[in-house]
Amino acid sequence: MNQPRHCPAVLIAAPASGQGKTTVTAALARLHRNLGRKVRVFKCGPDFLDPMIHERASGAPVYQLDMWMVGEQESRRLLWEAAGEADLILIEGVMGLFDGTPSSADLARHFGVPVLAVIDGTAMAQTFGALALGLARYQADLPFAGVLANRVGTVRHAQLLEGSLTEGLRWYGALSRETGIELPSRHLGLVQASELNDLDLRLDAAAEALAGSCEVALPPPVEFAAPELIEAEPLLGGVRIAVARDEAFAFTYGASLDLLRAMGAELRFFSPIHDQLLPDADSLYLPGGYPELHHQALSQNTAMLQAIRGHHAAGKPLLAECGGMLYLLDSLTDVEGNRAELLGLLQGDAVMQKRLAALALQTVELPEGVLRGHTYHHSLTSTQWQPIARGLSPNGGRGAEAVYRQGRMTASYVHFYFPSNPAAVAALFAPERDAAIAGKPAPTGGRVQQPSNDHHLTNVGAGLPAIGP
Repeated sequence: MNQPRHCPAVLIAAPASGQGKTTVTAALARLHRNLGRKVRVFKCGPDFLDPMIHERASGAPVYQLDMWMVGEQESRRLLWEAAGEADLILIEGVMGLFDGTPSSADLARHFGVPVLAVIDGTAMAQTFGALALGLARYQADLPFAGVLANRVGTVRHAQLLEGSLTEGLRWYGALSRETGIELPSRHLGLVQASELNDLDLRLDAAAEALAGSCEVALPPPVEFAAPELIEAEPLLGGVRIAVARDEAFAFTYGASLDLLRAMGAELRFFSPIHDQLLPDADSLYLPGGYPELHHQALSQNTAMLQAIRGHHAAGKPLLAECGGMLYLLDSLTDVEGNRAELLGLLQGDAVMQKRLAALALQTVELPEGVLRGHTYHHSLTSTQWQPIARGLSPNGGRGAEAVYRQGRMTASYVHFYFPSNPAAVAALFAPERDAAIAGKPAPTGGRVQQPSNDHHLTNVGAGLPAIGP
């Protein structure tokens, strides 16, 4: 019988998006890592970019926690496993602390993880204390650790903010507004970790600044109940899957790749920008990313374009999500009007927009089964193809995304979370000889040491973090 595990933990939240949760979470992770502690970081809700930063800061894999897309039981398993190896667990929240249903506060309450509130102190003094008190007392049963001020101007400014706290609220310190600490952003959110040559310098500077203004003692331990563990079925035993991974295609969930491996698949990574040939593989996965920033280079790599066309012509499985779907189109035009011709496997064209085009959680009923995921993109696509399915948002948000199919090629703006239905994912990637598993109903589990995937279909807040092209 698995026993509960105990580990110090906090959930870093804020009154709203843009307060600096990612910077503070990364700074805390690097601070404790530099002290020789093993830190595990999680991110609430759909997000690809923040976890890249946190993986660099902590030196450990980062997974999502979410009561809808990931599910309560899978979130429980991830926390329980982390508690068995870590000295500290940090969870970065999403949007504002109470925004959405379920919210970051709901997750903190459900797992008993105290909230560390990050508040942007810019142009604020005593009002800081009022805002902190409201966050701490708005829901009486919410575990609350304390407050940390971000973007503080001077030592005196920090003293004013700390002095404004009432009713015993704990001061966790402050981060200055120095540009050497802040993490740069672009239209989809933070710049990818791999593109920041000075990221480690920024993280160390943030950790050092934080150490100079706060206690470095660990928070109290939290008890994490043991989940029910279920073995994965070897539905992809021996299947070789080529996975695109480079500057243009990097938006993959660690949990999704773990699932493919747990079902027996061998993952072979390649670069559509730099490589000339596909790896020897049975199936192909083109995830999301930033193809709009590299569409000219993708267009000029004619050898790779021909290799992918040959893969599809051979009737081999191909799954393309968001940026991967844009790569399949006849052309992609960036916001400056620069057009590049691409694969031409999905007839149509996409044009990047300066404004958000779609943002929503999605549940999609495919012939293989129901999958959950999300959509977030700034492009508009035109095609004459008719979709085989459309996504449904549990919160009524924008984006009833189309799913297109030709032969074994499946494409959509939706980023699928593979553990939401392992059998359906296996059917998408299995070679034709093994495709009899298509249509198999979703199991209650499906990963190595995975609990039953007990999702709660509830309304979710309209906002989501920056993800996908």
